[in-house]
Amino acid sequence: MISIIIPAHNEYDNLQRLFSIACFLEHNKLVEVIVALSPGNSDDIELLECSSKVKILRCKNKGRASQMNEAASMALGNTLVFLHADVVPPAEFIDNILQSLEDGYDAGFFSYRFDKDKWYLRINAAFTVKDGLFTGGGDQCLFIRKEAFEQLGRFNEQQVLMEDFEFFARMKKERISYTIIKNDLVVSARKYESNSYLRVNLSNFILVVLFKLGYPGNKLKSLHNKLIRTPYNG
Repeated sequence: MISIIIPAHNEYDNLQRLFSIACFLEHNKLVEVIVALSPGNSDDIELLECSSKVKILRCKNKGRASQMNEAASMALGNTLVFLHADVVPPAEFIDNILQSLEDGYDAGFFSYRFDKDKWYLRINAAFTVKDGLFTGGGDQCLFIRKEAFEQLGRFNEQQVLMEDFEFFARMKKERISYTIIKNDLVVSARKYESNSYLRVNLSNFILVVLFKLGYPGNKLKSLHNKLIRTPYNG
């Protein structure tokens, strides 16, 4: 059984859009969708029109890692799926995950494309099909057996930015088997609409390199907010 966890901070519009088109909500192997809200969330999330499978969790601590860990601790499913509010999965989403688990993988990610059809965004999306430097980012939607997630010690709550890459690094170190499903998620291009393509890609490259060199999470977050005009709100 699958539990989907969505960390969110003032994402009412994106959540409403997601739930209005998400055919995966009716899948019989989906036990719940937990929307893990940050303490400072200010929108009227209770007004969402959505399935009875959707649960709203008001988290004690702010930050994607903390919110996802708190939701994971109450999740009923034996497989956890971490989905961003502005990412729309394909129609075969749940079936793709189930097939990967049946094939013997303990975890996995999805390829993706952007919701704006620009040639330069197609270049970025092409990198998500293969395992490489940027594999493991949150937009790729990590799914993992709950047993493996607990074995790895959950997300590092001290990693206030790039907690997804830090977790993926531990996955590889512990040799957790994973796959990349080549069935595109649709990811919002809003970061590129608020910043130039060059600015976003250069910033991403700098942040990934600094992360791999051991730069502290709080300093990464501070640098991110200086480089990217839309502040990180996880």
